[in-house]
Amino acid sequence: MHEPFVSYIILGTTNATRHTFIHFVGYNKENTMWIADQWKDYEVLATSSGEKLERWGDYLLVRPDPQVIWQTPKKHSGWKKCNGHYHRSAKGGGEWEFHNLPEEWEIGYWDLTFRLKPFSFKHTGLFPEQAVNWDWFSSIIKEKISKDPDRPFKVLNLFAYTGGATLSAAAAGAQVTHVDASKGMVQWAKENAVASGLGDAPIRWLVDDCVKFVEREIRRGNHYDGIIMDPPSYGRGPKGEIWKIEDSIFPFIELTAQLLDQDSSFLLINSYTTGLQPAVLTYMINTAIVPTFGGSVESSEIGLPVKSDGLVLPCGASGRWIK
Repeated sequence: MHEPFVSYIILGTTNATRHTFIHFVGYNKENTMWIADQWKDYEVLATSSGEKLERWGDYLLVRPDPQVIWQTPKKHSGWKKCNGHYHRSAKGGGEWEFHNLPEEWEIGYWDLTFRLKPFSFKHTGLFPEQAVNWDWFSSIIKEKISKDPDRPFKVLNLFAYTGGATLSAAAAGAQVTHVDASKGMVQWAKENAVASGLGDAPIRWLVDDCVKFVEREIRRGNHYDGIIMDPPSYGRGPKGEIWKIEDSIFPFIELTAQLLDQDSSFLLINSYTTGLQPAVLTYMINTAIVPTFGGSVESSEIGLPVKSDGLVLPCGASGRWIK
C-alpha cells in the first residue's frame, strides 16, 4: 500500500524575516514553501484560466502565469477594470493593452523604491516573490555586520536584473557588486538605487557576461561573503555568449564556489526553470559547496499569497547555502 505524499499542512511564521511559511508534511518527506507576504504595495488579488490579477501600487494588471491551470469564476471587478492586460499570442510572445496606465510608476518595499514600466514578455521590472529572499539574506548581513562592524561585508549579485537583491543587500549594509549583461537593466537598477536613497551606496555597477566576470574574479583572487544568482533559462551575453541553464548551471555553481572562502556566509540561487526543482538545487549546491566550506543547504518553492482565496501561487524555487 502506497503512503500518501502529503498527509497534512502546517502554517507558521519565521521570527527573523516575519514571513509565513507552509510545511507540506508526509510520512517520509517534508518540504517548506517560502512565501513573500510582507508587501504593502503589491498583491495577487485573484487567479484563473492561465492569468493572475495583481495590484501594483494604485494600478491593476492582468498577466499570464503558466502555473494557473485552473478555471475558477472571475468574480473580482479588477478582471474587467484593469489598467493593463498582457495578451499572449498563439504564435509566441504577446502584447500589452493599456487603460489609464502611466508609462512609469513606483512601488515600495520596506525602505526601498522600485520604478516599474511594462515591457516585452509581460514583465514590469520586478519579481515580487523574491522579497522573501531579500529579507532572508538581509537578516544575515545585518547580523554579521553587528558582530564585526569594522569588517566590510561583500556581496556579489549575478544576473542582477533591475537590482532588487542588490538594493536589499546594500540597505542592509553590504558592499555590492552588481553584474548583468544588459546595459538597459543595469541603468534601470541605478535608477532604483537613486529612488531608494542608495545612489551613493557602495555598489559597483557592471555590464558584463557573468561567466567571464567570475572567471576574472577568480584570477584576481577575490572572494565574497555572500553570492546571489538569478540565472535565466536562456540568454546571451554582451558579445553573443550563449547561456542555456540546463547545460550551464552546475558548472557555473562550481565555478562561482571558487569566490567563496571559509569566512563566507551565504549563497542564493533562484530558478524559474521547470526542471530545476528544489531537490535539484539542494543536490547541486551540496555537491559544489558543502564538501569544501561546510555549512548547510535548504531549498524550497517560493510563492505569493492570493487574496481572493487565501491560497499560495507558486513562483519558482530557491536554493540557499548558509554558514
